[in-house]
Amino acid sequence: MRAGIWCTQIQHAGHVPPTINHPAHPHRHPHHPNLRLLQTHTPSTWRASKHCIRRRPLCLRPHPSSLRLRLQLPHPKVPPSAEHRRSWRIHFPRHLLLHLLLSWLAIYKLGLGLLGASLILSLSWWIVVIAQMVYIVKSERCKLTWVGLTTQAFSGLPGFFRLSAASAVMFCLEAWYFQILVLLAGLLPHPELALDSLSICMTISGWIFMISVGFNAAASVRVSNELGAGNHKSAKFSVIMVNLASFTLSVIAAIVFMGLRNVISYAFTDGEAVAQAVAELCPFLAVTIILNGVQPVLSGVAVGCGWQTFVAYVNVICYYAFGIPVGALLGFYFNLGAKGIWSGMIAGTLMQTLILLWTTFRTDWKKEVEQAARRLNRWDDQKQPLLS
Repeated sequence: MRAGIWCTQIQHAGHVPPTINHPAHPHRHPHHPNLRLLQTHTPSTWRASKHCIRRRPLCLRPHPSSLRLRLQLPHPKVPPSAEHRRSWRIHFPRHLLLHLLLSWLAIYKLGLGLLGASLILSLSWWIVVIAQMVYIVKSERCKLTWVGLTTQAFSGLPGFFRLSAASAVMFCLEAWYFQILVLLAGLLPHPELALDSLSICMTISGWIFMISVGFNAAASVRVSNELGAGNHKSAKFSVIMVNLASFTLSVIAAIVFMGLRNVISYAFTDGEAVAQAVAELCPFLAVTIILNGVQPVLSGVAVGCGWQTFVAYVNVICYYAFGIPVGALLGFYFNLGAKGIWSGMIAGTLMQTLILLWTTFRTDWKKEVEQAARRLNRWDDQKQPLLS
């Protein structure tokens, strides 16, 4: 799958000839309208992956940035838990500026092209990981988060593993869902235009989705902290406020992109046909943005409450037993194309969001506080550190 992602970023099967920007053929297709779009493509078809692997050794090179996820994802939860969010607000803009500078040097000054962009992207992510680790270990504000290694670190591992596995399944099912939209679109007759327009829409949706990811982390941390502190009213209030904030921003973003639907694609490509296709898909994009303003936040609440297993089952039913089959039926049987596939996907997301909303609305927060207290009681016995 990683190779497929890399391949479609380099070359679009059946749309852009494999000789574009190739050193041996610099004279071919120098002004193709979709050259800038190449960097935004997501996996289209397995045929594209195989075709790309034959022609691009880069696809077979390992992607070291995938390894950093094991270290990076837990780190942002530590400073927010200790009320040190200000450090993240300071450090991440610096990392972004450094990444832009290094990318410019690698792509334009050193002439490494896509290979340089990918390597700098991986390097930038590792810089973030190392900076987070150094801050958490060395900062005076985080010194109480590590008081030494004790035997308690090895207790409760089976339960922690079950919770982590359920959480991984939950997030993987969500992450793969809309990638399947692009994969299915690659099976449509003459899929080039559909893939181009969907790639642009998915890129825009991914940008806005990052806002909801921030609210997801905030919801999971705040809800778990309030439950652990025994504040059931504060936990309920936090759920309401974070959902309202995320929903409001997503509605604003959806309105903005609907207003720009006829011109937004020109940030990616000069193709008139692609611009028209993107404009036709923007209503589906707007609905997706609004749903993504609520669904990730509810997933964060689920993580804070320990409902990962329940949400994983909900994701399987709503996404893979309902959304994808409906999308395939509308797209292929009723010949609605990309619009039909995306409609089915939206139906699955809406179904999942409504279930999580109903579950959250019916939650007895006092009972959640009691359950959190029982979990905390397992750690009451304090032991002397083995290493400090």
